[in-house]
Amino acid sequence: MALKRTKLLGIQSVSGISTVGILTVGVTQTAGGVGITSTTYLRGVVMHNTGLSTAVSSLYIYPNGVSAPATNSNYRLLRIDLASNETFFFEANYPIVLSDRDQIVVSVTPPLDGGTGIGSVVNYQVLGDTDIT
Repeated sequence: MALKRTKLLGIQSVSGISTVGILTVGVTQTAGGVGITSTTYLRGVVMHNTGLSTAVSSLYIYPNGVSAPATNSNYRLLRIDLASNETFFFEANYPIVLSDRDQIVVSVTPPLDGGTGIGSVVNYQVLGDTDIT
């Protein structure tokens, strides 16, 4: 196995109010067709709200064997209100190590201060390294 420094995925766009698994270790093909992710080292996630109003964006890590994409706060790493055209960068001080069938899940929900969140579109860019199988 070789460690590949890469963007793990292309930009993932999540529209409307939804919860989506965007990477499953051992299943998901990396960006550029490099290979299937094996052990993955999550370095950061860039989130950008391209929608018309504020939305809440959440980031979850689900270990192998846990049903996803349910929004279980036991596995939430981040929850942030993103105003329209706002960008947020999550960066771990030390890489988060993900192994076989662990999942990265994102969620877009209505803002807590009112509003429906309809028309929300949040783009996610997952950054890190991976062993390629």
